Amino acid sequence: MREARLGISPSALHHNLRRVREAAPYARVLAMVKADGYGHGARLVAETLAEADGFGVAYLDEALALRAAGIRQPITVLEGVFTDMEMFEAVRQGLALVIHQEPQLALLEGCRLTGPVDVWLKVDTGMHRLGFSPEAAISAYRRLRAARITGNIGLMTHFATADEFGSALTETQIGRFRGLQQVLSKGGDLPLADSLANSAAILAWPAAHGNWVRPGIMLYGGSPFADRTAEELGLRPVMTLSSRLIAIRELRAGESVGYGAAWTAERDTRIGVIAIGYGDGYPRHARSGTPVLVNGRLVPLAGRVSMDMITVDLGNAPAAIGDTCVLWGEGLPADLVAAHAGTISYELFCKVTARVRRDVW
Repeated sequence: MREARLGISPSALHHNLRRVREAAPYARVLAMVKADGYGHGARLVAETLAEADGFGVAYLDEALALRAAGIRQPITVLEGVFTDMEMFEAVRQGLALVIHQEPQLALLEGCRLTGPVDVWLKVDTGMHRLGFSPEAAISAYRRLRAARITGNIGLMTHFATADEFGSALTETQIGRFRGLQQVLSKGGDLPLADSLANSAAILAWPAAHGNWVRPGIMLYGGSPFADRTAEELGLRPVMTLSSRLIAIRELRAGESVGYGAAWTAERDTRIGVIAIGYGDGYPRHARSGTPVLVNGRLVPLAGRVSMDMITVDLGNAPAAIGDTCVLWGEGLPADLVAAHAGTISYELFCKVTARVRRDVW
């Protein structure tokens, strides 16, 4: 049996959801479980966080998989749907849809179904990726109200720089969104709900909390900020990726290890070989020096990451074949590993491959 394993902690998930509610006590929680629950298993996360007020996914198939697994809570499809058949399935499964462009609005208006389908009108307040401009959103909202299939309507936006404390753009985005709400309110068209805040905004921008918040990375124990750790934010790691030492080699000063002889020992040392590599989802571009936790002690990655193995410089650290090695998770923050690999914890979580055994702790 391959040594690489992925441990998932339900208690950490519960803890992080409580942290969301502490930070935004007056908001409902739309827990993000897209990308297979950020690599943690969407069904497992949804079943564990049954007390969340709803779940968010990226596209229709993710929502249908949750429904097929018996998840009955409200589910919102963030990218919406694009065809009559997809609209039919969304209505049949009781899904909420984000409407972010004219063709989707026209699709809903022309739908022959009786519905109802709850919708979120997405407003582009400065991200410039998806959504109607605040000016176009006024007309779009009134058209949604007039469509016979429409149920509840909410107003949604997404932040570009909420992870930057004091960001002028975030201030501007909040102002544009609230300004649109004021215009709709004066016309008697105030939506029933609003949603602005991702993980960063939940923690750093209370003015953006609104009726619904949309936590993602913080649910899984990752920090949305470059300069604040998850531990500092009161979050616990949900995923722990581990494996074992399968060999220990003696290296003399001047000898190299791995492909390209990319790392050379500056002193006599011991090299530990760990059964994990980019075939398991460990980042191939992790640099020498990336920390690995061996037997509870941090040691540096030495040389290039292979498909099935990595090598670490054990030095004088006590170690034996079979010892547990943590690549990230409990005892070694994923954010720290990601920084050494030139990426973010989101990508680490999502890229763990199917050949890694999953366990629930």
